[in-house]
Amino acid sequence: MDKNQIKDLLLAVRSGETEIEEGLELLSELPYKDLGYATIDNHREIRNGYPEVIYCQGKTTNQVVGIVQYMMERKNNILATRANLNVFESIQEIWPTAHYNELGKVITIQNKPIEETTSYIAIVAAGTSDLPVVEEAYETAKILGNKVVKIADVGVAGIHRLISKLDIIRGAKVIIVVAGMEGALSSVIGGLVDKPVISVPTSVGYGANFGGLSALLTMLNSCASGISVVNIDNGFGAAYNASIINKL
Repeated sequence: MDKNQIKDLLLAVRSGETEIEEGLELLSELPYKDLGYATIDNHREIRNGYPEVIYCQGKTTNQVVGIVQYMMERKNNILATRANLNVFESIQEIWPTAHYNELGKVITIQNKPIEETTSYIAIVAAGTSDLPVVEEAYETAKILGNKVVKIADVGVAGIHRLISKLDIIRGAKVIIVVAGMEGALSSVIGGLVDKPVISVPTSVGYGANFGGLSALLTMLNSCASGISVVNIDNGFGAAYNASIINKL
């Protein structure tokens, strides 16, 4: 329940359109709702501007559906990450408007109008193998109300590909760089732009990549200024931070 919904509820009680007991019951769910297996933070949107996000990995299908159902009753926009196809199909049976990005494993449902920013976030990927993380970031940024441009497969092995896209990258208000292997793309872009760069190391790479650790360390140790780094494969975290910056 956001600030406008609380205001509407109080006005409805005051005018007699809603019974006091009904209003008290609705307000009793603030600041959270205990579903037994999950405690939904109903104040998240009031504090942070966006409702709680559902992390599906490790949850049962019924648990995810139950959380979505409760949040849908409160007319929230839904963002669910790390969701498999079975979870999506169960949700779609009840809410046909649900959208699934299979590559990014993200489910979104739009209940409220989304006003898109005029400035944009550029998501730049080193390789095609990094696209699952790109798509997670993309869906997150879009449901948060951002204009987004994706640029894929411009890694340092063919640096001329990156140079040809520099005008688009430099036009962004904030840049997300997604790279595995050695993660060098982040430093290269950081040295070419005057915008904040949020780097996402991915687990893509051969054995000495150590599941993304080599890319993470490269990005953390970058000598280029203006670079921040999120956790391995954390496209959601990068997009959330980028959205905050894009809306400043």
